[in-house]
Amino acid sequence: MSGPGRELVALVLAAGRARRMGSPKQLADLGGRPLLEHVLAAMAASPADRVVVALGAAADRVLASVPLHGAEPMRSTRWPEGMGAVLAEAASALRETGTCAGLVVALGDQPLVTSAVVARLADAWRDGAGPVVSAAYDGRPGNPKLFDAALLGELAGLDGDTGARELLAAHPGWTHLVETGPLGSDLDVDDEAGLAEVRRLVAAQRAAAR
Repeated sequence: MSGPGRELVALVLAAGRARRMGSPKQLADLGGRPLLEHVLAAMAASPADRVVVALGAAADRVLASVPLHGAEPMRSTRWPEGMGAVLAEAASALRETGTCAGLVVALGDQPLVTSAVVARLADAWRDGAGPVVSAAYDGRPGNPKLFDAALLGELAGLDGDTGARELLAAHPGWTHLVETGPLGSDLDVDDEAGLAEVRRLVAAQRAAAR
């Protein structure tokens, strides 16, 4: 735990319509499991005390088909507005509870992010880094990101489809980068080509592990 009554919460954003994919990418097959399940399993194995998955488009199909690995489903009412609005909705709810010490924001279409990536961010945050700790891959800022609870109010004010990008760009001094390249990848699945690349990488990892 992150302190008495205080939790490190992982929020998986998986509410989008997947226009470029043409079908719910949360359900796309990746190694015999739904794509979203890979992300939820990683968050379940991470140091997060609680995992919330934000759903919107195709929520009923996702809940019927994807093992949640203990994640709490949050049906977003603002998902048509975009990812920033969904993040704001979740941050507002967590702020009201008063129990969230830190918020890991992960994307449901990045199945190669591992629990070890989250653990490295959490270690840096607990050692005093922040108020935002971001995964970096060979020096490139990426996802997931860990926000200290002090920023929940700022996150609750977001809207649109850019997530926290504009907020962080306006406050560059907030973000502490932590190199996580050897531990995973934030390659995302936006279309069939992206899914094919992720499948290739997963197959290569399995072959190397044999």
